[in-house]
Amino acid sequence: MDKTFVKGLVLLEALAKHERGSGVTELANQLMLNKSNVHRLLQALVHQGFARKNEDTGRYELTMKLWELGSGLANRLDVREEALSFMKELAEQTQETVHLSLLDGVEVLYIEKIDSPQPVRAYTTVGGRSPAQCVATGKAMLAWASEDTLNLVKNRLKPYTPRSLVKFGDLRRELEQVREQGYAINRGEWREQVVGAAAPIYDSRGMVVAALGISGPAERLEEARLVQAGKTLMTAAAQISRRLGYSGR
Repeated sequence: MDKTFVKGLVLLEALAKHERGSGVTELANQLMLNKSNVHRLLQALVHQGFARKNEDTGRYELTMKLWELGSGLANRLDVREEALSFMKELAEQTQETVHLSLLDGVEVLYIEKIDSPQPVRAYTTVGGRSPAQCVATGKAMLAWASEDTLNLVKNRLKPYTPRSLVKFGDLRRELEQVREQGYAINRGEWREQVVGAAAPIYDSRGMVVAALGISGPAERLEEARLVQAGKTLMTAAAQISRRLGYSGR
């Protein structure tokens, strides 16, 4: 048995248990390995895309590479399984593209979608990514994200469209509003003519683990429709959350 490979797997498991990442010394103490060994293993994981270093904190955290290795893993994600029936209902009700997203660092990762049947529609791809601060599902998750994550976003604010939020203070105020109203809106901040709404999904610990959203052309989804969609998404997301064991409001 390759001892280095086994140590790498043990390190991978240890990182998976630290939601906010972990430092070299902390991992070395936990796994009873020397720091130089842990550092080499971490560099290998970073090189292969399984981990990344948070330059602000110096801590290492996992990426979504494990999920991206195959769609089979997505099929075993409880949130995807529980959300799919509600996504189908939303797609039929709204006639717009419905998607389910996870937050991977400062990006949204789309793990499931149902396309709108209309000829003019919003396009997303399963496995595709978007800047979290620019899309509704991203903002729905960032509103409950850690300060470490928000600081990473702060350093990546830039104008993708004239509507993009480029000032951290403006983003913070919008995220506060998301927490108050329970849903988020994208007003053409990633692609100028594409708008959307989204609501967060909670797990049994009360943690936001995903977001459910719809998107479509701005000419069809005016502000009033986005607000109504946000409320509809809140109801669906709450039902999914309860299926995941969430017992809060």
